Amino acid sequence: MANLADEYDTDVEIYVKPLTSTIHVDTPTGAPAQLHDLLDQLGLQRLEYPIGAPLYIWHVVPVHLTADEQKRVATRAVPALLQAGYKVNCTSDVFDEAAYQQAVRELRPAKSNPAVQRPAPAASPAPARRTP
Repeated sequence: MANLADEYDTDVEIYVKPLTSTIHVDTPTGAPAQLHDLLDQLGLQRLEYPIGAPLYIWHVVPVHLTADEQKRVATRAVPALLQAGYKVNCTSDVFDEAAYQQAVRELRPAKSNPAVQRPAPAASPAPARRTP
């Protein structure tokens, strides 16, 4: 199965799956377990096919949340993923600037060594938008 992370050569693609209201999170084929574990920790629900011996693993934002809550959960994951060194794209229909800024503020005090400098994300936390 193809996915947008493979297609766009990113570590994480966050977008609304076409013809649904589900916020879908793709990782590349063969993504490391650490990335999947981090997405789990950030509140995203892991799905796999086939179950038990997955060939394809992806995440979704829990569907029991309201649409605004779903966007906040997805957007709040972006700073942690960037801080961990992953290349992330979050489409504009999902991205919530206020949630992003709050997540960034919450990450800053968590740095264990203030002398260690993290590279800033490219021009924008949400790179050029693509229409799936």
